[in-house]
Amino acid sequence: MLKSASELSRRSFLGTALCGTAGYLFSVERWMRTETAMNLNSPAAATSSDLTNLCLHEVASMIKEKKISPVEITHACLARIEQLNPSLNAFITITADSAMVQARQAESEVQRGEWRGPLHGIPIALKDLIDTTGARTTAASALFKDRIPKEDATVVRLLKNAGAVLLGKLNMHEFAYGSTSAASYFGRVSNPWNHEHITGGSSGGSAAAVAAGLCYGALGSDTGGSIREPAAYCGIVGLKPTYGRVSTRGVIPLSWSADHIGPMTRSVEDAAIMLQVIAGYDANEVTSCDAPVEDYVSKMKLNIPSLRVGIPRNFFYDGLDPEIQEATERALASLEKLGTELREFKMEVNGDRAVVRAEAYAWHSENVAKHPELYLPETLAKLRLGAGIEAATYIKARHQVEQLRREIPKLFATVDVFVTPTTPVPPPKAADLPTKFEEILAEDTLLLRNTRTFDLSGLPTISVPCGFTKAGLPIGLQISGAPWQEAVVLRLALAYQQATSWHLQHPGHPAEPHSGPAGNSAFV
Repeated sequence: MLKSASELSRRSFLGTALCGTAGYLFSVERWMRTETAMNLNSPAAATSSDLTNLCLHEVASMIKEKKISPVEITHACLARIEQLNPSLNAFITITADSAMVQARQAESEVQRGEWRGPLHGIPIALKDLIDTTGARTTAASALFKDRIPKEDATVVRLLKNAGAVLLGKLNMHEFAYGSTSAASYFGRVSNPWNHEHITGGSSGGSAAAVAAGLCYGALGSDTGGSIREPAAYCGIVGLKPTYGRVSTRGVIPLSWSADHIGPMTRSVEDAAIMLQVIAGYDANEVTSCDAPVEDYVSKMKLNIPSLRVGIPRNFFYDGLDPEIQEATERALASLEKLGTELREFKMEVNGDRAVVRAEAYAWHSENVAKHPELYLPETLAKLRLGAGIEAATYIKARHQVEQLRREIPKLFATVDVFVTPTTPVPPPKAADLPTKFEEILAEDTLLLRNTRTFDLSGLPTISVPCGFTKAGLPIGLQISGAPWQEAVVLRLALAYQQATSWHLQHPGHPAEPHSGPAGNSAFV
């Protein structure tokens, strides 16, 4: 049975969640103490015993060792969703009943010694443009508010095969066409660090849910930066794999030429674990590429060699907010201390939007003609930008994308990775967002300036936390690698993460020792 975000009942979960947990070292009584600690008005809220603040790989190890039950952690996530989602608005649909069924099945399998891997029994959530059998997939639009797919997306099938527990569907910018997650039929998503600010978009619900501890990982989509920008703005890790690395079959498209699916997590290790499960060739998806899948989890743990880190000062470092500039320079100094060689170089940037706009309109054209009133005005106006793009213009622009993807690997003859700020500015306040269409487009251009080019080029790119503004808002560092070199990107990201403690910060739960301002949390 599907439940909306407003229909959760903790009492209904208690009856199911407390069944079948005998034999686990993590007792029901201890779980109840943990649930009490999850009351964020309590002094106990910031203690390390809060299950929902653990990383995915930490909880996975506890499940494998039978120190904790999938039922218990699923119940903990559902209780936290009930408590915090009314203010965050991260979830559109919460599949509580089916999640508990999946959790009990995972618990039974683990007890029998049938552990499937590190996602077995782990509560995960999905951006609400990823099809799920029997659970509505809305793309945050009135057009699809009651749409229930008959088939799972490929990534959903892979997650289920790995034993993941699916908690529900996450809020987003309508049809993934924006950078704020404020334009949603179901209302805007609030930033967990300060509710007055945006989460970024379009995977804003995914970022907010992971940052706030509503789930241990989420899937997002990325066509112009929609995984990495919200990851940066919510202080988590967001990974966009190489174009074609992860199947997009069963995902409502924005642009077939630029759409990517990837994990959003609290740590680099967690991102590698999720990527390992969803990566691979899908013969039924025309954009999927048949390239070997590496063992990302083991390869990222290798010592980093003397990596050549490219610093494209032109464009990506222009006009940065001073606090982002300072955090980025500090991060570059940390990378240099790790033994990397920093090399400044110039990189050409393709800022043409013809391909994305034309393909977006092509997919929506029939519904735009028949049901324009079911789109939010911002989305409808953006879609109509593609209506006037002539075939010749699109064909030339699409040819340029192919040329870019052939040429850009040549840059890696002199560097191994690129490093830039994920965003040029911190997350703005929702109240300050523009309302005039031309200004909305300019805002998108600014917020996604440093991320868009890596979608058209198709390069694997990750955003990792690298600091906070004085107002307590997260800052992200972006690392990009050569095609199919996710392992290299993950390796450097992990090395940087291990040299810092930014990823240990949680909204309302500053890490100790404190390495930077956690402040201004909406949960304190």
